[in-house]
Amino acid sequence: MNWEVIAFVVYFVLVIGIGVYFFIKSRNGGEKDYFLGGRNMSGAVAALSAGASDMSAWVLLGLPGAIYAAGINQVWISIGLLVGTVLAWILVAPRLRTFSIKADDSITIPQFLKNRFLRKDHALQFICAFVFIVVYCIYSASSISACGDLFQTVFNLSDDGRTTAMLAAAIIIVAYTFLGGFNAVCWTDFFQGLLMLAALMVAPIIAMFVINGAGFVQPEMNLGEHYYSLLESGKLDMVSIVTILSGLGWGLGYFGMPHILVRYMSVKSRKEMKRSQKIGILWTFLILAFATVVGVVARHYLGAGIEKDSMAFMLMVRGVFPALLAGILLSAILAASMSTADSQLLASSSAFSSDVYKPLRRNASDKEIMWAGRFVVAVICVVAFLIAWKGNKSIMDLVGNAWGAFGAAFGPAILLALYWKRFNYAGAIAGIVAGFVTDIGWAVAAGTMIIDKENAILTGTISGLYEIIPGFIVSLIVAIVVTCLTSKPGTEVEKLFDDAVKMVDEE
Repeated sequence: MNWEVIAFVVYFVLVIGIGVYFFIKSRNGGEKDYFLGGRNMSGAVAALSAGASDMSAWVLLGLPGAIYAAGINQVWISIGLLVGTVLAWILVAPRLRTFSIKADDSITIPQFLKNRFLRKDHALQFICAFVFIVVYCIYSASSISACGDLFQTVFNLSDDGRTTAMLAAAIIIVAYTFLGGFNAVCWTDFFQGLLMLAALMVAPIIAMFVINGAGFVQPEMNLGEHYYSLLESGKLDMVSIVTILSGLGWGLGYFGMPHILVRYMSVKSRKEMKRSQKIGILWTFLILAFATVVGVVARHYLGAGIEKDSMAFMLMVRGVFPALLAGILLSAILAASMSTADSQLLASSSAFSSDVYKPLRRNASDKEIMWAGRFVVAVICVVAFLIAWKGNKSIMDLVGNAWGAFGAAFGPAILLALYWKRFNYAGAIAGIVAGFVTDIGWAVAAGTMIIDKENAILTGTISGLYEIIPGFIVSLIVAIVVTCLTSKPGTEVEKLFDDAVKMVDEE
């Protein structure tokens, strides 16, 4: 345990050091540097940062635990996420980078949506900022909660000890986000992404050597009849159809996830964008594939009946590796949690400071705007900590609710803004509001479709459908209908669209 503590401490020192480095390096930089890294990210850093900010502790705890407990039929979310990643990198990333530059060099998603229509009012920015802050409080709570679960499991902490661990994780996340801004977040995500991939690749390989060793005693696995089937019941019934659709629906989230979309905007050139696309897609495929392998191998190594399914990865790592190496690999869970939380905090910070504070304080300096953003980082982290501490929702519940809300609210608006010249400002506002309200309403009324089978609503009817699907559909329909019923965009807006498309084609 002492060696594991040392590994965690070294990891924390590393991420704080990155924050301090970029604070010193960019202390004279402006708003664009703090919130978008000066739009100067390399392809590799942007790709791994986008991936690491996407894949929270769910990919090390939730997915392997679900595969361990229930079998291969739990991979539909992974398939949906992989398809969504590929489509987002190909269809959204290049256009969004170019369009955001043409749209008055926008540095946030709300800014882009406003500038895309050459609007002077700030209604859309205020609506977006409200959604950002509410949803990111919930999303960040899942990451802080995962850090608490990790320390409680590894070090056998009491509930009070878990609370202290969550508080320490929250303080460290705030520290390097507060200091270094987008550059610190992206570079820590880059290293965290490598660590996550290494942990998921190494753990099952070494475990298989142990399982096939002469001294290994095979535990009782108790595999179900359909453990290796993609269909939960072994046949294509209504329950299986709802499960498949809900899993695939997770892929829709990539079109509207602000902390991922902003990575696309930060890439410094078209050449680097092509590199980002290849690295980002490959990294996501490997992460999801090996997370699935971890779950299957853990069932063979640990047998059936561990206390919590989500502990499968942790228990396997601690069983097959020496303490120091186990600590390094378990740090990947911290990496997954913190890389998601820091991105969410920075995105919500930029939404408030650039899209709310700056319009209200027109004469504010870049320094004042950045400090306003830092203040919001601290406030949101406090609220997220309180949700993680006092709330009773699982990590997967929190992630599912936040992912669905963002995907349903912003996904259709982003796609239409990038591909439909007729799309207008009224349609964007209506679509965002309709998607957000529908998603929340469906989640409250019917429950969120999640991996945890004990909490999942599988009634065999459409009521068990993950809320992002109806939310996305309603948002898309409302955005199109309202656009068609209201005035066409002006000639200048259409020219901006044509110029941006031309730039994309020329690149």
